[in-house]
Amino acid sequence: MIILNLIFLYFLTIIISYLFGSFPSGYILSKYFNKIDITKQGSGNIGATNVLRSGSKALAILTLLIDALKGAIPVVLFSFNSYLMALSGLFSFLGHNFPVWLKFKGGKGIATYLGICFAVSLNIGISFVLLWVLITFIFKTSSISSLITISLIPIISFFHLENSIISLVFLLMSINSFYRHKLNIIRILNGEEPKINIF
Repeated sequence: MIILNLIFLYFLTIIISYLFGSFPSGYILSKYFNKIDITKQGSGNIGATNVLRSGSKALAILTLLIDALKGAIPVVLFSFNSYLMALSGLFSFLGHNFPVWLKFKGGKGIATYLGICFAVSLNIGISFVLLWVLITFIFKTSSISSLITISLIPIISFFHLENSIISLVFLLMSINSFYRHKLNIIRILNGEEPKINIF
């Protein structure tokens, strides 16, 4: 009976976290306020950067906040258990990147990653923001900032957190996000990646 209860709890964690993460905020906000299908604009991504490129800073900020909350809320909800907390972070992240509502074509997970960082540790969340802003100030390129930041977060978390499972989850998230950035990486190497202006 105890084993069945554990299996049910793990299954419930996965489902709830995935559904939180899969809420397509950028798609819905752009559709409702700008009357556009964000999946057919720019990179086709539903994340905050593509919403910004579609011409709305306000919607981009709102998308960023909601996407971050999609990662933070499940982690806080299941924070009573370190394994469930790690699982909730991973599946909310995967929900954002592969939402069932959009035929599993979602974002790249950076804002959701950020929300998970803040839910796990305020210091790690602040480290994420400081790194991203500093690198963006230097390169003026969102994808470069994101890729460098998520490369460092698993290392920072490993030395900062006692729970190494969370560091493993951060590593898995970073690997997945690198894969989701594959076209950006090609454009970066070719010198064709668009710049952003947020300063």
